Amino acid sequence: MDIERIRNFCIIAHIDHGKSTLADRMLEITGTVAKREMKSQLLDSMELEREKGITIKLAPVCMKYKNYTLNLIDTPGHVDFSYEVSRSLQAVEGAILVVDATQGIQAQTLANVYLALEQDLHIIPVINKIDLPASDVPRVSAEITNLLGCNESDIIKVSAKTGEHVDEVLDAIIERIPAPKPSDSDEMRALIFDSYFDDYRGVVLYIRMFGGTLSKNANIRMMATESSDIALEVGVLNPKMSPRAELKDGEIGYIVTNLKATREAKVGDTVTLAKKPASVALPGYKNVRPFVYAGFFPVSNDQYKDLKEALEKLSLSDSALQFEPENSPVLGFGLRIGFLGLLHMDIIRERLEREFKLDLIITNPSTDYHVSLTNGEELDIRSASDLPDVSKVSEIREPWAKGEIITPKEYIGPILELIVSKRGIQKNISYIDTRAVIDFEAPMANLLTDFYDQLKSATSGYASFNYELGGYRAEDLVRIDFLVAGERIDALSVMAHRSEADGIGRSVTKKLKEVIPRQNFEVALQAAIGARIIARETLGAFRKDVTVKIHTGDRDRKAKLMEKQKRGKARMKRFGKVDIPSEAFTVMLKRD
Repeated sequence: MDIERIRNFCIIAHIDHGKSTLADRMLEITGTVAKREMKSQLLDSMELEREKGITIKLAPVCMKYKNYTLNLIDTPGHVDFSYEVSRSLQAVEGAILVVDATQGIQAQTLANVYLALEQDLHIIPVINKIDLPASDVPRVSAEITNLLGCNESDIIKVSAKTGEHVDEVLDAIIERIPAPKPSDSDEMRALIFDSYFDDYRGVVLYIRMFGGTLSKNANIRMMATESSDIALEVGVLNPKMSPRAELKDGEIGYIVTNLKATREAKVGDTVTLAKKPASVALPGYKNVRPFVYAGFFPVSNDQYKDLKEALEKLSLSDSALQFEPENSPVLGFGLRIGFLGLLHMDIIRERLEREFKLDLIITNPSTDYHVSLTNGEELDIRSASDLPDVSKVSEIREPWAKGEIITPKEYIGPILELIVSKRGIQKNISYIDTRAVIDFEAPMANLLTDFYDQLKSATSGYASFNYELGGYRAEDLVRIDFLVAGERIDALSVMAHRSEADGIGRSVTKKLKEVIPRQNFEVALQAAIGARIIARETLGAFRKDVTVKIHTGDRDRKAKLMEKQKRGKARMKRFGKVDIPSEAFTVMLKRD
């Protein structure tokens, strides 16, 4: 295939604006998939993707249209998976920006546009869902022209559901998106933009060719990890694997390797030929840094090995997943896992429970903290229980996020109140037509639990939210410990700002009182900072009516039996153990 007749592009949009449906129509119009094999969201192959109606993993596909090869990469829209979008943009020359005609530009739309502009990609604006009664095409067109500085005639209005005007998008891809630039040298270089582990075939790499030719059975080498292997099979995806004899400059395809772990072929690495290696590697991606950490513990310690094996398998296809062993006196052995956000955590939890049949206890999600000790040592702690003795700590720095909220103008007041309640600082307010863009900074820990839910409640569901890490700041932070019957439960400990500690202590002890079952003895539920108790709730004991067998009204006999019961309860309190249910460890998630 002549490189001039290749077009590489991806589809970017906010969540639920119709990326996958548009990809479906393209596959149908180009005849890539037969009508009898067609189903909605065809490229969303994972069961969870189809169930939740969202794209989690990027999916490449090769289409033929008017003697051109169109290589599409369908990308996720949720903020937690923006690293998938950045990987796609490295492998293409153009992007289709899809905007919902009923909702207009949202926070993730802006974030993805900035990512595309950084890569100097040609953007084709598309307004989707024009067939809906609530669509407002003139307003959304004005928003897009303001954002991109394009003419209204550049915007294509489509209905991905009915297929109306989708052929115009395909024509625009051929006309507007430039062909890949031919490589100056004949060195074979290819960028790995995704990889996954196949149980039967080993590691499969999704690559974009940036020069030279890769043939089947060629000896290949990864330039960063310096691991070598054989390209057992090369080919393109349409959308099933279609083997070829070779892949040429500018093409997007796959390599089936003999590797046993994706760590040997990291995403962003450069593939070259072992016999004639390239002199310079392609610019890769930045390493993905998790924002959220949570402890995953099996209900039965017998399942610890199964949990570790399951996570190793998931990490083969999810390069953002990071984990390390953790031990808790109450919960036993488990793993502390790093995620890109709460949705990412929820997806991994569901996959572990469904695909690997694991029964899990998940601790309260937290972020990481940088701690400076008095002896000059620096620590990076990911769990509040890892904080050293306060006397040895000189400074604790917590991560702050830069956030962006897009909302109708009438909700600016409630949103600013919400930001202030989270210790946030409002930086700037700008306007896109009838809506406001609010830039703010806030502690990452305060955005983790229920900020998104509260934002949706305050704005009747109309606001959208996007964030990124903005650095670490020294704050007056303390560790809040929770004691059940005088025993500290490490898995419940949280880091918080001193000004918020009392409120968190009171609300969590109240929640614990609701979820921990009553015992045969009185149980004290306490929140403490060091040795100082800041909140307490008492879980009353079950009490048997020991006087029921006395048929007379003798007060002395009743008092004697009551005193005997009281001594028994006191003895039971000394030796008794409280059984803590798994719901207690996620009580912070439903703090309000």
